[in-house]
Amino acid sequence: MKLIARQKILEELKKALSRTPVTALLGPRQCGKTTLSKELNKTLSGTFFDLENPRDVNRLQNPMLTLEREQGFVIIDEVQKQPELFETIRVLVDSPENTMKVLLLGSASPHLMKKASESLAGRISFVDLSGFNIEEIGEKHSEKLWERGGFPRSYLAKDTEASFAWRNYFIRTFLERDIPQLGINIPAETLRRFWTMVAHYHGQVWNAAEFARSLGNSEAAARNYLDIMSGSYMVRQLPPWFENMKKRQVKSPKIYVRDSGILHTLLSLSSFDDILGHPKLGASWEGFVVEQIFALTDSRDIYFWATHAGAELDLLLFRHGKRYGFEIKYSDAPKTSKSMRSAVSDIGLEHLYIVCPGRDSYPLDDKISVLAISDLEKTIAATT
Repeated sequence: MKLIARQKILEELKKALSRTPVTALLGPRQCGKTTLSKELNKTLSGTFFDLENPRDVNRLQNPMLTLEREQGFVIIDEVQKQPELFETIRVLVDSPENTMKVLLLGSASPHLMKKASESLAGRISFVDLSGFNIEEIGEKHSEKLWERGGFPRSYLAKDTEASFAWRNYFIRTFLERDIPQLGINIPAETLRRFWTMVAHYHGQVWNAAEFARSLGNSEAAARNYLDIMSGSYMVRQLPPWFENMKKRQVKSPKIYVRDSGILHTLLSLSSFDDILGHPKLGASWEGFVVEQIFALTDSRDIYFWATHAGAELDLLLFRHGKRYGFEIKYSDAPKTSKSMRSAVSDIGLEHLYIVCPGRDSYPLDDKISVLAISDLEKTIAATT
């Protein structure tokens, strides 16, 4: 399988390892954590432990004796299988003689992150990893990335049919194996129904009451399912931005299936023609661009904005005290609207970009421009 360079995330890992003795690389299964750590290990020449390998599990039966001999770089993969290792690692890295640097790889879960944060407070940095993004694969392949999503085995599959089959298998194993391994005891079919509902509500404001009615469950249960899927990197909750103004503003998050390929599989869209003919075409494109912007900015200071009167902005990005807006349209000739102009004036945007799948970027007026997906990376970089 072709290896795609992920230089930016490698540099981020190196910086994290230089700041703290422990770094956790977190993300969903099959997003490339192990491959990335082995690439890093080519230069650091560390010791690798895989907690899905019985031999390595046996080696760590007495973790203090095993790890205290390590004074270089140590990688522990699938660390969520032995969270008790956090206490041992804390003792070792607190030793005055310690020269060990530890990289922990794990499928994210709220419990894992809480345990790591509590046990290794002040000693650990967190780095999030998702699938491939447009910066890594190049803008000329953006259509393929949108269709198949960023999971390496899906994106790099030999053809569309193989990619779709892999994603179906991933969904099944995630629900039937990965979720129970995270200590979550919810029937796989219940979570699949919830996940499929999120796919149909992709790009819309979260409504707990509506989900609860459809699932035949309580609002608290629906919220719990949302938190589980968000904590495992399957669903994104995009928070609302609101501030003091005379207009009533939306204060619930928007929800997205994070990986566009998984979204298309949950909607049973097995080809690009299926996507183009589906009512969720625009929402799928919106979610894809939202994820690319998150990947390109490394920022969490990203929101959406909407009022109950109908004005809205798909994405609001704060950079160095300035506000940038993004409207995301699957159109070859987008135009300005009353809602866009309202967002520019009400929020005080430095500029508003209408992101579209074309190849031409051009201004519509002083504050609003059409932005081709091919120019997204350099435009985001210019706001830094």
